Amino acid sequence: MLSYSEIDTILTAPGQPFEIEIVSVRGVPTKTWKHAPASLRDVLEQARANAGSTPFIVLGEERLTHVEHFARVAVFANRLVHEFGVQPGDRVVIAMRNYPEWSIAFFATTAVGAVAVPLNAWWTGEELAFGITDSGARVVVADGARLARLAPELGGLGVTALVGVRVDDRPDGTVLPAGIVAFDAGGGAQASAPGALPEVVIDPDDDATIFYTSGTTGRPKGVVGTHRNICSNLMSLMYVGARGKLREQDPSTGADAPPAAAPVLLVPVPFFHATGCHSILVSSLFFGGTVVLMRRWDPALAVELIEREHVTSLSGVPTMSWELLDAPNLAAHDVSSLVSMGGGGAAAPPELVRRAGEKLPGRTLSTGYGLTETSSLVTSISGADYVRLPSSCGYPVPVCTLRIVDPMGDDVAPGEAGEVWIHGPNVVPGYWNRPEETAETFTDGWCHSGDIGRIDDEGFLYIVDRAKDIIIRGGENVSSAEVEAALFEHPAVADVAAIAVPHPTLGEEVGVVVCLRGGMHASADDLRDHVAQRLASFKVPAHVYFRSTPLPRNPAGKVLKRELREEVVTQNA
Repeated sequence: MLSYSEIDTILTAPGQPFEIEIVSVRGVPTKTWKHAPASLRDVLEQARANAGSTPFIVLGEERLTHVEHFARVAVFANRLVHEFGVQPGDRVVIAMRNYPEWSIAFFATTAVGAVAVPLNAWWTGEELAFGITDSGARVVVADGARLARLAPELGGLGVTALVGVRVDDRPDGTVLPAGIVAFDAGGGAQASAPGALPEVVIDPDDDATIFYTSGTTGRPKGVVGTHRNICSNLMSLMYVGARGKLREQDPSTGADAPPAAAPVLLVPVPFFHATGCHSILVSSLFFGGTVVLMRRWDPALAVELIEREHVTSLSGVPTMSWELLDAPNLAAHDVSSLVSMGGGGAAAPPELVRRAGEKLPGRTLSTGYGLTETSSLVTSISGADYVRLPSSCGYPVPVCTLRIVDPMGDDVAPGEAGEVWIHGPNVVPGYWNRPEETAETFTDGWCHSGDIGRIDDEGFLYIVDRAKDIIIRGGENVSSAEVEAALFEHPAVADVAAIAVPHPTLGEEVGVVVCLRGGMHASADDLRDHVAQRLASFKVPAHVYFRSTPLPRNPAGKVLKRELREEVVTQNA
């Protein structure tokens, strides 16, 4: 079996499709994929050249082919420029569930040099309004449910156009804001045949996206991604596929190999995360694949969709793979088309690998590691390596360099644990209008991940802890500080600490340890309701622990959360 370093040497040699070159990115010499598309507009144009009548997006009975998708992107791109006055660099918010219109709005925005700002569809109206104002969005494209949430918040948002998608798809009795422009206005016949995109010049290092991620100080931070960042991730995904075949000594990687069939991906994860957008939506468009959407995750329905749509891969957080294996109707349906299961967004328990091998033998299992700040993929592991090393999150792609450092930023001894730092063309330039937090997280092109990891003697990465005060619930990042800030607004709460509570399938759930004020009372349900009025549902504490003594703190006054978590989990096991 070839080693990873040997494979990297073969695949990245001069003249090969995965050739690597050194370029200056923001003044820092950086390894890059020489043949990567220069921009998302180039991705769209190249995909158009290879597009056919095969479905690109499937949602229930709806089917949008690759040709139809490009035609509708072209229509909306022209509307952005000529009707809404969008210029390169302007921000366009996308706030909706996974509809075909999400993809159309995203590619239209980035194809005209504007910046797509996907917002979390689970956010409250207040949270959505923050994303709009913080990004300084010129246009908002939102579905009915999000528009209803935004209705009380629209005053002072400063947008020039509010574009409505499927406005009737919202809870009964909710009110929509005035002045909504229909998403498909001017479409119709124009959207049935490919048109031309507006002329614009896009540099690889121009801003393309702002994805919001939970911050350690409360409010979400806008992670600014460039076209180079996202296109580098696309090439990295292609690379790990080729590397995996060589690792497994598959002869189909040769120049004379027949073209692989276009993938059909079941996509239960949201597009408003880097994994869903960069690693699934963008790559599926480029590869001519099909994405099968689900309104919400339902393992029994997933089994039916795998059979009906001949799904070849499930790409989601580990929780979903786990629940698919436990689906009561799994044995009653033909899921033989499913050849791979994988994803990212949260740590996968090693037991998942064993159980998948028992219930769905012969499938290729994979996982990876990455951050919004690294435009998704940094490391990957699959096949026999994943079975052999189920607690590893993989080997880095060759354009990414890893360092494991101590608190002073010095490299630790080989095999020891420290903070994972990442360098590569996928590392974003920083946070939107957050110069101090950008300086804290990025140093000379290196991203300080906030994760504690180690690298074994083969070069595989293991994540062993988290330095940042973030809870990862089923792939969703939750800021402990944000939950704490919401609870401190409750009159009965004297002190509070949010902690991660282990969960067998979600990975972690939100827990809070609360000290009440003397003479005051609040139940766990009272506190959950209080948080639910302020934050998205996935941030509401699943566990509320009351404490009669002060929270443990160090001499500087910082809560000793690791000690507190161990104490609480042990007492409530």
